[in-house]
Amino acid sequence: MQWRKTATRTRLEAITAGHETGVTRVGNAGGNGETGRDPASARAAQPEVLVVSDHIVAGRLAEEAGQALMALRARAGVLTPAALRDQGDHLSHVLLTEGLARLRPDDAVLSEEGADDRSRLGSPRVWIIDPLDGTREFGEPGRTDWAVHVALVEHGIPVAAAVSLPAQGLMISAADPPSPPARRAGRLRLLVSRSHTPPEAVAIAEQLDAELVYMGSAGAKTMAVVLGQADAYVHLGGQYEWDSAAPVGVALAAGLRATRIDGSPLRYNRPDPWLPDQVVCRSELHETLLAALRAHAAAVA
Repeated sequence: MQWRKTATRTRLEAITAGHETGVTRVGNAGGNGETGRDPASARAAQPEVLVVSDHIVAGRLAEEAGQALMALRARAGVLTPAALRDQGDHLSHVLLTEGLARLRPDDAVLSEEGADDRSRLGSPRVWIIDPLDGTREFGEPGRTDWAVHVALVEHGIPVAAAVSLPAQGLMISAADPPSPPARRAGRLRLLVSRSHTPPEAVAIAEQLDAELVYMGSAGAKTMAVVLGQADAYVHLGGQYEWDSAAPVGVALAAGLRATRIDGSPLRYNRPDPWLPDQVVCRSELHETLLAALRAHAAAVA
């Protein structure tokens, strides 16, 4: 199961050792086709090659980077919040990009912390990563609403994705996400950014009699909807592809709706990685939210 409490013993070496589900052994694991030869010696003579699933790569990289960030945070007493944030961004970026270079050397990478290599536009497989989503919250002691995002995109769609919430001890993967629980009774709970809440979101909340819930990190907000802690996340202020590729991949795999505010699908690995808006919500609320957004747009036009 890919949605779980993280275990401190888990390391990327477990992937290459084959100690994970989603790892296919290629070689002499099923016999060598020869007679009169010890199978064990045949296996020793021809090393196995491990074919690791993209979901496992995404999950383990996100988890390991998250553990490194927790360790950095724990020993950061002498650092200023700004220095802690800078070191966290850099540390996680290096871990993720080096891991991808080792495990997926032929794939392209788009990272918030790296230069945009435009050759990605011609690549069929692009990893879109946010090494530290919610950098502001990471630098604030005690806050848990920050995340690590790792997604693989093919033809504009996330096909493997993982979001690590290290301070919450969670890693949630598109391989096996939790099914959203039954909706809580009471007012709709609408997640918005704690740092830049647009007036449109406030107006929509008033229209729907929804409770606004302020939270950092796009990944933390999206996972709160996946876990049933909130009903919807509406973002109107614009963000980049690395802010949403992995969270949206997990949300879609969990059966949620995730679209632009006009209802069109979210697409990734575009020439301009800027995404103006998005809605992530329980499927039964999607049309209600889009109708409220349309009504607000008409009212202010």
